[in-house]
Amino acid sequence: MAQDYFAGDPRTNRERMLAGDPYVADDQESARLAQRALALADAYHRAVVGGDDGARSLLADLLGTLGDGAFIKPPLFVDYGENIHIGPRTFVNYNLTALDVATIVIGADCQLGPGVQLLTPTHPVEPEPRRDKLEAARPITIGDNVWLGGGVIVCPGVTIGDNTVVGAGAVVTRDLPANVVAVGSPARVVREI
Repeated sequence: MAQDYFAGDPRTNRERMLAGDPYVADDQESARLAQRALALADAYHRAVVGGDDGARSLLADLLGTLGDGAFIKPPLFVDYGENIHIGPRTFVNYNLTALDVATIVIGADCQLGPGVQLLTPTHPVEPEPRRDKLEAARPITIGDNVWLGGGVIVCPGVTIGDNTVVGAGAVVTRDLPANVVAVGSPARVVREI
């Protein structure tokens, strides 16, 4: 790293990450937690495929919160898992990628199609800090009864309001209000519900 981005800041990179501040992903505790998440996600996948009654407890160990009746079809890909909070009765189809460097909250009664990506990490646009591996993250919040179609990508810092439907393949770069249908890249509201 050519420049000392953290001069005078005594926090670890993990503490910076959890605070939502720029950091470098070289913290040993974060690496341990990422490895734990990888192992739990793999064990969950194998348990579901094998019809193991203990699958839900593995998923509950992986996630920060798993509401009653919520279900995720594996495979599931996360950074840490512990920063993901899923409300009751939510259904998530195959291949969710939820990069939870910052908090991801998914409300109650949501439906997420296959291949949805919830991406909290951000990287500098400027070339030097990006080359120096500086990054940060912003939380994602999905309200209750939201439907994200297959392949939807939700970008860092986005909030999606209750009852909103996002069409397949949309890229959500900005907040969406409650009770609308949004489609496209970038996603735009096409009608109210």
